[in-house]
Amino acid sequence: MNRKKWQVMPFDQDAVLQTAEELNIDPHCVLLAYTRGIKDVYSAAEFFGIEEGEYSDPFEFPDMDLAVERIKAAVENFESIAVFGDYDVDGVTATAILYMYLESLGAKVSYYIPDRHSEGYGLSTEAVKKLCDCGINLIVTVDNGISAVEEAEYIKSLGMELVVTDHHLPGEVLPDCVAVVDPHRADCYLPFKDYVGAGVAYKLICAMEGEENEVTESYLDLVALGTVADVMPLVDENRDFVRRGLYNMAMSPRKGIDAIRKIASTDDKIPSSGELAFAIAPRINAAGRMGSAERGLRLLLSKDSLEADDFAKEINDENTSRQQTEQEISALALKQIEETPGMKYDSVLVVDGENWNDGVIGIVASRLVEKYGKPAVVITKTGDTAKGSGRSVDGFSLYDALNAVSHTLTHFGGHKLAAGLGVETSRIDEFRKAINDYARDFDMPFMIQRIDYKLKLHSINENLLAITDAMEPCGAGNSQPIFGLFKMTVEGISPIGSGKHIRVELSKAGNTVKAVMFSCTAAQFPYEKGDVVDLAVSVKRNEYLGRVSVSIIIKNIRFHGVNEDRILSEIRLYERLCRGEVIYKDDAFALLPERELMANVYRLLRGRESWSYGEEVLCKRIGEERYGAVCVSIQAMLETGLLKESDGILTVTKTTQKVNLEQAPVILKLKSFIEGAE
Repeated sequence: MNRKKWQVMPFDQDAVLQTAEELNIDPHCVLLAYTRGIKDVYSAAEFFGIEEGEYSDPFEFPDMDLAVERIKAAVENFESIAVFGDYDVDGVTATAILYMYLESLGAKVSYYIPDRHSEGYGLSTEAVKKLCDCGINLIVTVDNGISAVEEAEYIKSLGMELVVTDHHLPGEVLPDCVAVVDPHRADCYLPFKDYVGAGVAYKLICAMEGEENEVTESYLDLVALGTVADVMPLVDENRDFVRRGLYNMAMSPRKGIDAIRKIASTDDKIPSSGELAFAIAPRINAAGRMGSAERGLRLLLSKDSLEADDFAKEINDENTSRQQTEQEISALALKQIEETPGMKYDSVLVVDGENWNDGVIGIVASRLVEKYGKPAVVITKTGDTAKGSGRSVDGFSLYDALNAVSHTLTHFGGHKLAAGLGVETSRIDEFRKAINDYARDFDMPFMIQRIDYKLKLHSINENLLAITDAMEPCGAGNSQPIFGLFKMTVEGISPIGSGKHIRVELSKAGNTVKAVMFSCTAAQFPYEKGDVVDLAVSVKRNEYLGRVSVSIIIKNIRFHGVNEDRILSEIRLYERLCRGEVIYKDDAFALLPERELMANVYRLLRGRESWSYGEEVLCKRIGEERYGAVCVSIQAMLETGLLKESDGILTVTKTTQKVNLEQAPVILKLKSFIEGAE
């Protein structure tokens, strides 16, 4: 399971107080900004909107001048232009931005978004041929094209021309075309490069206009949506894009976005970055995941409210279907991991299935990363060919890993944390082994449970809400503030509503507070009255009958005072043992349980009908710090039949036969490492 490493962010108190005094803002706001790398007065003033930032000139992008010159010539000469986009939200918003802008100039412009299922990502010779047959003179890509080396040659051979605008990492060779506008080119020296495809398209129209103005400003709602949906860091220019884009949505909503907000029941409040991420973006994405992404584009382009409402309803229905499909594939993927011997201990999880919907496998990969805390690749097989989508954790570049094992793949592309790939069905096992062999040389990082700062109970008031509001828009690179409530005593647990969620009453030094934990039943909650715990929490504004109160949301919880470094190191050590890797003598000693420890584990489990709370809670209940030895004890009991496991639940088997745990394979394996080193 996913055990995160808790980290209270460090800060310089003197620097925080000095900045707060100079800017005349709450020190806690400055503290939150400081933990996000905003450590000087100028940066803080820009972050909080006290001063306007100085953002890059679009002509600082390599080839931007060439792109502008060629597109302007195509507009003036009434050449046929095709904006070639992508089927995700970033690609759809980027397409909408450039298409609407060129249309406003009177250009002869059309758009093309490839079908995710039949065509796949990016330019293809088949799509290029279609555009050529339609009389297109100039293709301008958005959110793709950086790897279209062969397609660029094909375009040239047909007498057409190509301008690439993209934000993905380039390969060793750039496409041979009129212009390649990408902030990640080796010869690009922009101080900020984390634009999405919609952001690069916006920079292109700014260059076309010669400056940011009312025309370009009108597209910032789409830039904001693409930026949040593609999980780009909300810092620097991106933060400003999203802040201004959200304002546009509130003041002059686009008919398509207004329609999707209504159907998502979010139209009665000012939009937030969270609404973009969790309400609007998933619905627009669903159009491309479950069918044609063109419906999402037509929604954004719509100028008629009734038409927009129809598209919004259709897309919302697709999103419901997407959720169901995602749940079904997730269940199959989890079953494969849990039932395939040793798979859950792999450094990189690779699962595959027949004819899984390739529109949702990326989401499933994200679910696996969140559950297991490891990189995951989900592959769907169709006959002899297969395609996959992967997600990773901070500190392990999935792009680099795929590049290292590219000999097993037909193609791949993406970022450090997300990537797509193609592989022959017959080579999936070879790919799985290769990427795990590559990962073996890495100390796989744990996901971080970030704590911005420890909170005192008397600080939980409306002022705290004002502090968190000042951090908006939140997202990647500027995460929602998470606070620590440390050394709290559990006083009570009660179900909420139908029982799917719980309310936990906590106390410290005579003061009490109540917090909510979502998607956790009372039976699933492993903590008991009297347990002393640490909590990672967020806060939310709650308004009822004109009264404002603070809701506390539990994001994570652990026992107070645990030896976390030991637990984390022994998790990785135990995984190495389960993968069959060689264990050093001292490490083997650390994992080898004594007879008494195994007896304590067995006694506790025998006294319960079942156990589903994991090894860390079990350690606490028996007063044992040796996490790895407890894991080995459970494994030995499973191997000898004393325990059985199903869906992560341990139960003691009824047997009258005497069992010698010392003869369990895992115990013998550890002893062989010890004896072999002597």
